[in-house]
Amino acid sequence: MNTKPYTNEYHPALDKYIHLVPDGNLVDILEEQQKNSILMLQDLSEQQAEFKYAEGKWSIKTVAGHIADVERLWNYRILRIARGDARELPGYDRDIFAVSASFDKLPLVNILEDFTAVRQSTITLIKNLEEEAFLRLGLFNDHPLSARAAAFVIAGHEAHHRKIIQMKYLSQLTIE
Repeated sequence: MNTKPYTNEYHPALDKYIHLVPDGNLVDILEEQQKNSILMLQDLSEQQAEFKYAEGKWSIKTVAGHIADVERLWNYRILRIARGDARELPGYDRDIFAVSASFDKLPLVNILEDFTAVRQSTITLIKNLEEEAFLRLGLFNDHPLSARAAAFVIAGHEAHHRKIIQMKYLSQLTIE
């Protein structure tokens, strides 16, 4: 899949994620993101992975866990839409998810393994959908949502958070 979704395929608030996805094959982009994210985080100590750049902000572990959780939610939306179940898709509360997940109690390696498993699931889901399925529409936040747009949101959401990790977290850490 190489074509970005049109703006009539998604809620305007999702544009900030979709525009972060570079041109190219989405599966290739997702695979490259996975590799880069793992390389960026795998050598952090547990203490470094629990770093928060400001009071009230999430740790690196929580951000990484959040990326996997959100990707799971978007995979569910892709699956529902692609399979023709166009009923209204629910949102979620990211802060409830983050607190309930207790990512800081998990070893970083477990969080990265989970991200890898979720990303592989995303890739196989996308690879196995026909073009017609990507163009199907569901309803999300009272706006149309195509399976294609949902897939691009996954890549854009990860890019958004990777940039934040690089700029606001890793820039303040001394990586040994």
